[in-house]
Amino acid sequence: MVATISGPDTRSARVQQWKAIVERFQKPHLGRALWQVTNTFVPYVAIWCALAWVKDVSWWLAPPLVLLGAGFMVRVFIIFHDCGHGSFFRSERANAVLGFVAGMMTFTPYYHWRGEHALHHRTTGDLDRRGVGDVWTMTVQEYLEASRWKKFAYVLARNPVVLFVLAPSFLFLVLQRFPSRGASGRERRSVWWMDLALVGLAAAMSQVFGLVPYLVLHASMMSVAGVAGVWLFYVQHQFEDAYWERGGDWDYTEAAMKGSSFYRLPRVMQWFSGNIGFHHVHHLSPRIPNYNLEACHRSDPMFHEVTPITLRASLRSLGLRLWDESSRKLVGWRHMRELRRQHRDAARAEVRESAPHDAGDAERRDAEPQASTHGERAHAGASHEVGASPGERRGPRA
Repeated sequence: MVATISGPDTRSARVQQWKAIVERFQKPHLGRALWQVTNTFVPYVAIWCALAWVKDVSWWLAPPLVLLGAGFMVRVFIIFHDCGHGSFFRSERANAVLGFVAGMMTFTPYYHWRGEHALHHRTTGDLDRRGVGDVWTMTVQEYLEASRWKKFAYVLARNPVVLFVLAPSFLFLVLQRFPSRGASGRERRSVWWMDLALVGLAAAMSQVFGLVPYLVLHASMMSVAGVAGVWLFYVQHQFEDAYWERGGDWDYTEAAMKGSSFYRLPRVMQWFSGNIGFHHVHHLSPRIPNYNLEACHRSDPMFHEVTPITLRASLRSLGLRLWDESSRKLVGWRHMRELRRQHRDAARAEVRESAPHDAGDAERRDAEPQASTHGERAHAGASHEVGASPGERRGPRA
């Protein structure tokens, strides 16, 4: 997607270059931040008020509102995401307070998510540090060497229905309710406080909707938003020419510029997704708030080197499954079938090449006993003649 960076001097110069470019876009703007809070949270709350009204009119009016609410929930999560990076406001306290409120709307514990997501930024594209905050990705060789059960689990995990329909609901509604191994004390407490806040929210909202209708509405909205969010996250790092390197060769700048996509979306979708399609810029500098990402991208030709992925082109990533270290591309199951066919052909060719040698060895082994038998017979005849009487050797007289 961009030119390869090589040599320590070149890398150092490149880092200094992009740091100078992004510096002015890292400064939060209070006015823009507050306007984004207004045009995101107010409509979201208004949708819930509309849902409270339609429950007394007709539940058939609810699905369109749930879909619209899911769109705003994605935008709420982008604000939550920026707060986690400390980029939305200048004040760390303001980011933490808004992050907690946005996290309550998206069922995500603020400090716990922030810790895992920071690790994602430090390890994106590093084959030796996979496993936290990313989509499970195996290499071709790892898959070939895996056990049958691990292959089954991987195929299931990468199935689009599981990955984009079932996994988001499980992630936000179940998995986020428990702290992960290795979480710090503050991160663990953020999970428990968020769970408690969600219980309080459910109790308050059930007074308006009833417990079951509220849970159905919020879970439905969360599921739709989760599908959109996981898809965005998937496309940001799962594309054919993505960047993956082993630890010693891994480079932060290349991981950002080559391993994070520029997802060019229609304007409406770009607005709802909070400009997160400029993901190459975001990974280069997470301190840039979402409302400055596009301006930063347009500010320098360096960012234009990144090939954009359109909405239509992104659908091709659905068929990608494994990272092929030899071709340096993400490949699908078709590529695996081709590799298996090549291995079978190579094995058959090896058998055919060794067959004539094996046949010659067998013929020689068969000939040796025959020669030995003839020799033994000749030796036996000679011995018989030596041991006979003179008359017998001459034969009978006439």
